[in-house]
Amino acid sequence: MHAAGRVPDGRHRIVTASVRAREAESGPEAGIITAMTDSSDLARLRHIGWRDPALPDDPRRLARVVAQHRAGYEVHDGSVAFNAQPAGHFLKRGLDPSLRPSVGDFVLLDHANHPVIEEVLPRRSVLTRAAAGERYERQIIATNIDYVLVITGLDGDFNPSRIERYLTLVEGSGARPVVLLSKADTEVDVEGAVNALRERLPGDAAVHAINAKDPGTVALLAGYLGPGSSAVLVGSSGAGKSTLTNTLLGEERMATGAVRTHDSRGRHTTTHRALLSLPTGGCLIDTPGMRELKLTGEENLDLFADIETLSSQCRFADCGHSNEPGCAIQAALASGELSPQRWRNYLKLHDEREEQAATLEARLKRKAGPKPVAKPKRGEWRRGDG
Repeated sequence: MHAAGRVPDGRHRIVTASVRAREAESGPEAGIITAMTDSSDLARLRHIGWRDPALPDDPRRLARVVAQHRAGYEVHDGSVAFNAQPAGHFLKRGLDPSLRPSVGDFVLLDHANHPVIEEVLPRRSVLTRAAAGERYERQIIATNIDYVLVITGLDGDFNPSRIERYLTLVEGSGARPVVLLSKADTEVDVEGAVNALRERLPGDAAVHAINAKDPGTVALLAGYLGPGSSAVLVGSSGAGKSTLTNTLLGEERMATGAVRTHDSRGRHTTTHRALLSLPTGGCLIDTPGMRELKLTGEENLDLFADIETLSSQCRFADCGHSNEPGCAIQAALASGELSPQRWRNYLKLHDEREEQAATLEARLKRKAGPKPVAKPKRGEWRRGDG
């Protein structure tokens, strides 16, 4: 991508194809530019989701992580994809996994024949979940994304409570959620499902019923997948992620599979996260189906802000929301203002969030270790002290 050198005053030169063309016409001094002004590089990197109006003032090679494998990473510099290895400091034992390169990251690499990722640039957004299993650990799903496309089928896969769980995870990511209800071409009550879901989501929530196989879906989602934009596609196996990805790509690149008739679940046809460049100019990160969506303990539950407001209106500050007099929650349930299903899901997510937060706090305390015992200052020894 770039060759680096120094000009007489010691500044770094970023040598690109456009710079070489100018040098051929006007000599090497004409090629003295900064990454801030090379529009051709910015246009090329925009294809992999670079949104900043300038490039890093750094002579190293800039690229984006598009896939992670056991043997290393695959990165793309806007022109070509190539393999790269992480630098040694990313492999240190005990290092927080969130500090290692992840799919969606913009990284700086050396110019060696076998490139090495030396630095991860600051992330503008990060979507995480708690990893499955007993041991607490956060798992990064995708970084530097603008939208999280939550896809669920309008068949047996349709579950408003699970959609609320997805949106709760998205809240603190820095990205906007978009709910896609797939299989709208099947014999289902699409309008009824959309209305039922909208009753449980904020008024400004983006909800679209789609046919993942219909090319017209490309135009419907173009506003989320334009040049420079990045989105991650999440949902259960069999919801239609790979089918939608193929439609957006305009070709059958991702494997698809049938779903089971008794529960509308599918097998994992996508086995790892991968960032793909779309004809619309945007980038899409396809992910494997997620069987378990555990909260991290850092969620704000903003999705249920109305319930928090109702709770503050109870007569007693320590109201348990059961049979206490003056309970605003019970009044809202009785009047139909608050649905029992949404209230139960809020309690479930709230309790899980509190449990995960306590686990996280305990983990951080163990990692910090015991505080050293302070030695008494000179002159503070008392007679009789050993």
